[in-house]
Amino acid sequence: MTAAPQPSANTSPDSTERHYSGNAETSKETMTSQPNTGSDPASQDMSPAEIQAVIDRILAKDVPASSRTSGGAGDAKAVLGKAQAISHLDDEHSEYDGDQQDLEERRALRRTAGLSTELEDVTEVEYRQLRLERVVLAGLWSEGTLADAENSLRELAALAETAGSEVLDGLVQRRAKPDPGTFLGSGKAQELKDIVMSTGADTVVVDAELAPSQRRGLEDIVKVKVIDRTGLILDIFAQHAKSREGKAQVELAQLEYLLPRLRGWGDSMSRQAGGQVGGAAAGMGSRGPGETKIELDRRRIRTRMAKLRREIAAMKPARETKRANRRRNEVPSVAIAGYTNAGKSSLLNRLTDAGVLVENALFATLDPTIRKAETSDGLGYTLADTVGFVRSLPTQLVEAFRSTLEEVADSDLILHVVDASHPDPEGQIAAVRKVFGEVDARKIPEIIVLNKADAADPFVVERLKQREPRHVVVSARTGEGIAELLKTISESIPRPGVQLELLIPYNRGDLISKLHDSDAEIISMDHVEAGTRAVVKVREGLAAELESFAVNA
Repeated sequence: MTAAPQPSANTSPDSTERHYSGNAETSKETMTSQPNTGSDPASQDMSPAEIQAVIDRILAKDVPASSRTSGGAGDAKAVLGKAQAISHLDDEHSEYDGDQQDLEERRALRRTAGLSTELEDVTEVEYRQLRLERVVLAGLWSEGTLADAENSLRELAALAETAGSEVLDGLVQRRAKPDPGTFLGSGKAQELKDIVMSTGADTVVVDAELAPSQRRGLEDIVKVKVIDRTGLILDIFAQHAKSREGKAQVELAQLEYLLPRLRGWGDSMSRQAGGQVGGAAAGMGSRGPGETKIELDRRRIRTRMAKLRREIAAMKPARETKRANRRRNEVPSVAIAGYTNAGKSSLLNRLTDAGVLVENALFATLDPTIRKAETSDGLGYTLADTVGFVRSLPTQLVEAFRSTLEEVADSDLILHVVDASHPDPEGQIAAVRKVFGEVDARKIPEIIVLNKADAADPFVVERLKQREPRHVVVSARTGEGIAELLKTISESIPRPGVQLELLIPYNRGDLISKLHDSDAEIISMDHVEAGTRAVVKVREGLAAELESFAVNA
C-alpha cells in the first residue's frame, strides 16, 4: 500500500469550522433513493449547473469534490487520503506473522465500493449486502487545540473505514458545548444536511456519544441515519468478535447501549390486553392502555442482559483456574497492552511466533491470546495480547470486557505498546493509562515500547524517549530493537529470590528435572561422588521442597 496524502483542515482565516474529505474514489454505485432536493429551500437557490453537479455526485461519477456547494464552505478544497490513525506501510505483515488464514477468512466478505444497488442481473442479489456505506463525519472542537480536534476526526474516519464505509467528507465546528437538541445547533445541522445531499451520503457519524434526543433531533434535520462514536465502536467489536465469550461481552455492551435509546411508535402499540382494553367483559385489571410495546422491548432486553451476565460469569472460573495455575507455579506474566493499531499482535508474533491475526485496522483482534516464552537464560514467562484501547472507550465495553482486561491487572509487567508514527502518541499514552486506572493496573511496572520506529519521525521518537524514561524503541515489522526488548523483559520480570546450595542424591532425578524447569535459575552444577552439587535460585514454593537437601556453604 503506498502512502497517500493525509487529510488536513481546509481553513479560512475567519472560519469557525473545518471540512475534511476522506476517500472519495470513484464508484459505479446507483442510489435507489435520492434526496428530494426540489422541496428543500437551499436546493431551490441552486443554478441548473449546480443541481447537475449534485446529481453527478449522487450517482458517484468522477466529478471533482470542489464542484459541490455546502453553506459557507463552498471555497473549501478537496483533500483526499486515508485517515492518519491507519498506518501507511508498504507491507503490513512480516515473516513472523505466519499464514494469516484468519485474515483471509475475514477479507473473503470484504465490502467493496463498486457494487450497484439497482439490480441489473439476478446474480447481483448475493452481493448487495457488501456495498460500502457512504458517510459524512461531524465533530465539535470544544476544548484543546485544533490539532487535537483534527486527530480525533481522523481517528473517527479510521473507525468508519474499519467498520466498512467510505468517508466522503467531514465537519468540525468550534463550539463551547454541544447543543442539547441537535448537538451541532440548528444552523450547522442544516449545513450538515447540505453536505449530505451534495455528497450523496447515507449516514452521518458524530464524534461523540449522543443523547437519544440529540440523535433524533439531528436525524430529523439531515434525513439520513445518524450514529455516534460509541455505536460505531460497538459495531466494529460485533464484526470482529470470534470467541463465545467475546461475542457475549459485545452483545451485553450493545444491549446496555441500546436500552435507553429504544424508540417507540406511540399509543398505537399499547394493545397488550388483546383488544378488550376498557371493555366491561374484561374485568378488573384489564382496563387502561396495558403494557406498551416499548415497555415489552425493555423488559426483554433486561432479561437478555441478565442471561448474558450469567453466561459471562460462568465462563470466569475456567479463566481463573488457568490464572491460578500460573500463580501456583509462580510463572511470571507479561501483558501486551496499548492503543488500537499500535502493533500489539505483530509484536506478539515477533516474540513468540504465535501467528495471531494482524491487520492494518482498528480493533482487528479482540480475544486475548496467551503464549509461553523464555528468557535467554531459560526463565519461562507468559505473554498475553489484550484488546486495544481508544480515546473515549465506551464505558459499556470497559465493563463488559473487564474479565478480559483482568489479564492486564493481574500481570507482573506491562508492555505498553505505542505507535510512534501516530500524529499524537502522547494522547494515546494518556488514553491507555486512563483505562489502566479503571481496571486497577496503575501500580504494575510498565515499559513503554515505541513501535513502528521504521516509519516514525526521529524527532518524535526522541521526544517520547525524553518524556518516558523507561522505554524501548522497536519495529515489530523489521525486527529493530527486539533483542533490547527481550533483554529488558528478562531484567524486569520477577525472578527466583531464594538461593540454595544443594546436594541431591543420584536417585532423586525428579528434583534435578524441576531445577531445569522454568521456575529455577541454576548458577552452577557439579557431579560429585555423593550426588549432584548445585547452587540455584528458586522460588519460595520450591525452596521448601528442597530444604532437606541443602548443605552449608
